[in-house]
Parts: sequence; structure tokens; C-alpha cells
Amino acid sequence: MKYYLKFSVLLLVFAIVNNTKDAKAQNTPESFGWQVGAQAYSFRMFTLEEALNKADSIGIQYIQGFPGQKIGAGIEGTLDFHMPAGKRDSVLQLFKNKGLALVSYGVVTPRTEADWRQLFEFVKGMGMKQFATEPEPEFIPLVSQLADQYQVNVAFHNHPRPSRYWSPDTLIKYTAGYSKRLGSCADIGHFIRSGLDPIESLKKLKGRIFELHMKDLHEKPSAEYTAFQLSRPGPGQNAQRPATPGQGGAATAAGAQGGAAANRPQPPAGPHDVPWGTGISNIKAVLQELRRQNFKGPMFAEYEYNWMTNAPEIAESVKYVREVVKTMK
Repeated sequence: MKYYLKFSVLLLVFAIVNNTKDAKAQNTPESFGWQVGAQAYSFRMFTLEEALNKADSIGIQYIQGFPGQKIGAGIEGTLDFHMPAGKRDSVLQLFKNKGLALVSYGVVTPRTEADWRQLFEFVKGMGMKQFATEPEPEFIPLVSQLADQYQVNVAFHNHPRPSRYWSPDTLIKYTAGYSKRLGSCADIGHFIRSGLDPIESLKKLKGRIFELHMKDLHEKPSAEYTAFQLSRPGPGQNAQRPATPGQGGAATAAGAQGGAAANRPQPPAGPHDVPWGTGISNIKAVLQELRRQNFKGPMFAEYEYNWMTNAPEIAESVKYVREVVKTMK
């Protein structure tokens, strides 16, 4: 009897210890190798310094730099890849002071060989391992060569159709036979805006996803919105492309001029960002698919809505990821 009681007590202690270990070893994004961060474009209405303050205030550590953003903190200019080495050091110090990490950059697409080389120099010099881009096909051989030379990953980004890389099939087609450092910056919201299933798109890109722009949208694109998108000029067409809300791009210089803006057709309201887990993007399934693929890398909140006050919604999104991850294997 004494032996039985002693054995039972030992089993109970063993169970308590193991349950405690399990609680301590609870899954986190970091344990999966995920860097949940923010694309600084989410805070494009502010300087980089202010954007970093916002990210820090909601517990975000990883940042993808936005090339057109004013820097602030007494540093002149924008986060342009042409900046001299001295200014790079000042920007890196700004990140260091905040305890944040610049882990990617984009979306940026040079138009000359010299600028492509300058971009790779900038990315390497800033300590980043990758950047997001949408290169013209004529530059892909050069980009492939530079990716291997600098040991930097190049993440092809998918803006909505009719942009060149809207479909995973297009990315696969254009990068076939080139460096394995050419992969994807998978934009979940833009897959949906293009009429694609984000889960199936991720499956096609398995092993090639370097980073993600995470978006949950409040609704699927309407027929009117889709028709407008498809009426826009595609790659290689020189006609002016009207800006569309929520697609991460500034209006063209010509469109900013007085009379041109008045004659430009106004886009219909399209799907907009909502906190992850509250929209139609099925973010939980996206996370499950990424885990199935053993994805490791950054996933950036690119929140293109409520521009002046979106930090709490981004914080809610990050919290959602952490809650979902707890239940995953």
C-alpha cells in the first residue's frame, strides 16, 4: 500500500513538472522562426523616426523600410538607397537607439544597371538579408547575378493584376533557371484583390517565400472594383495608371498636376484592411500553411487604412498571430 501511494505521488509530481515545462515551452512566432513586424509604409504619414516610435509602442521589433519615407531625427532626406555611407550609419543608429531591426526594404525597383548595383550595396551595407522588388524582366539576369554575389535574397512582390507579378505562376515563370535567391514577398491582400486564393497561392510558392505582406481585408473585391483594376494599363504599357486606394503606391507625378487629376477616372472603393482575424483573408489558415511549409522569416503588417491611427489595429493583428500560434503544432 505504501509503495502504491509513493508511486502515485511520483506520477503526480512528474505530470505537474511536465505540464509546467509545456507551459513554459508554449509556441510563439519566434519559436517558429517568424519575425512579426511592420512595413514602414503603414506609417507613411509620419517620419521614419515617428514610425519607429509607433512600432516600439506596440511591441513590434522588425521593420521593412519604405524608400520614400522622410527620416526625421535631424537626418535630412528619405530612406533612399542612394544615401551616402555616413547617412546610412546615422539611420542604423536610429534603429539601434530604439532597439528595433531593419530586416528588409521595399518595394523598390531600379530602372538602370547602376541603380541595381547601388541598391544591393545599400541593402548589404545596412545589414539586411533581403529586399522586395518588381523588376523588369530584362534585369532579372543581372539581379540573379547580384543576389548570389552579395548573398542577398530578392523577394518579388505581387501588386494586384494587371501588374507583372500578380500571380505566383508569373513569378515562377520569370525566375525559372535563375538563382535560388530569387523568391517571393507574398502579399496576402493583393492575392485576394487579384481574385486568387491566398492559401493556394502560398502552396504554389512553397520553398520560395522569403517574406510576406500580411493583410486581412473587410470584403472580397466587387465586380466594379475588379473591372476597374483590369482596365488599368498592364506592364509595358505607357498610359498613365490611375492610383487605387489601398494598394501601396503614390500617384504619378503627372497625375499630381492640376488639370490631369480632374480628368482621371475615380476608382471605386475597394477592400480595405481590418485587424487580422476579423476579415475575409482567412489569416489563421495562412499561418497554418506557413507552418506546414516550415516557413522562417519576416511577416510584415502593411496596413493601408486608418493611416493616422492604425497602430492599435496593427497591435491587435500581432496579438492575433500570437494567440493562433499557441494552438499550433
